[in-house]
Amino acid sequence: MAEGDDAQEKTESATPKRLEEARRKGQIPRSRDLSAAAVTMSAAAALYMMGDQIAGKMSSFMERSLTLTREQSLDSTQMIPMLTSAALDGLKMCAPVLGIICLAAILAPLALGGWSFSTEALMPQFNRLNPLEGVKRIFSMRAVVELIKALAKFGIVGLIAVIVLWNDVTTLLNLGQEPLHQAIAHTITLSGKALIAITAGLLIIAGIDVPYQLYTYAKQLKMSRQEIREEHKESEGSPEVKGRIRQLQQQFARQRMMQDVPKADVIVTNPTHFAVALRYDEKRMRAPIVVAKGVDLVAARIREVATEHNVPIFEAPPLARVLYRNVDIGGEIPATVYQAVAQVLTYVFQLRVARRSGFQPPPRPDVTVEE
Repeated sequence: MAEGDDAQEKTESATPKRLEEARRKGQIPRSRDLSAAAVTMSAAAALYMMGDQIAGKMSSFMERSLTLTREQSLDSTQMIPMLTSAALDGLKMCAPVLGIICLAAILAPLALGGWSFSTEALMPQFNRLNPLEGVKRIFSMRAVVELIKALAKFGIVGLIAVIVLWNDVTTLLNLGQEPLHQAIAHTITLSGKALIAITAGLLIIAGIDVPYQLYTYAKQLKMSRQEIREEHKESEGSPEVKGRIRQLQQQFARQRMMQDVPKADVIVTNPTHFAVALRYDEKRMRAPIVVAKGVDLVAARIREVATEHNVPIFEAPPLARVLYRNVDIGGEIPATVYQAVAQVLTYVFQLRVARRSGFQPPPRPDVTVEE
């Protein structure tokens, strides 16, 4: 028994195949703090490299924009070209800095995880439709850690910015008395100083966040010894052997079907001809799976076993037929019935809570699906 538990415990590092599968699904390590540091650093560098040029263009831009005569402001034939010219000048003035910032934002992911685009990450997932799972995600340990990180980052960055600006408070107060070009140049210089200081703070935060993200990523992808052995067999076996293994697995699943009925969360029935047993573990499953199904006599036996073990039975004829015809034993439900199954499971979970607490049972949902 202990040996079986050791085989199922996830203690082994992920194999290259597991890492590739995770990457194909869009699961890669990411550090937002590292990307934020790269963006602020690029913004500071752009201001220092092109600060004088930007100050000159901005002062000229503001002088032209604020020295209109009354006749010009009332003449649409003059205002429209002037506004168009001002917009183009503003775009030309900001384009170099924005270009550098965008380039940094694009290149930053290469430092951790690299570029990745996955269509699987865009596919609908059942737990996103389950309101109970949404509440669990909000109050999960990962959400708490992210909240603490966000508050710490906000406090550190804000404190650094205040300290930097406070050291130059005299310059800030005198900006209104300086010539326009000089005031803009000083403003750009102060902004560059603040960005450099903020970058330093973000780099410190990223120095903590990057190892944490790598550790979390490696922990999520850990495998059990049994999983590694199965992966090795699958990789080394011929197509014929793989097919035979799948056939035996399906046969074994059918033999164990009745043993899995007590583990189900709910039995969806026709109510007499079809019966499908569903199970969902949010920690291990992407979506609910069918642990047993049958028609006529087999369906009746499933209902009997479910009644003996207090497994809820939910009558939803269209849903039962769709699940029976489209999902194999051990297979995940299709995305087309996520919403319907979410309604059923939510009702079952609420019913359990109501029975334990002595509350009034929740209203039975009206579940509909397209067959």
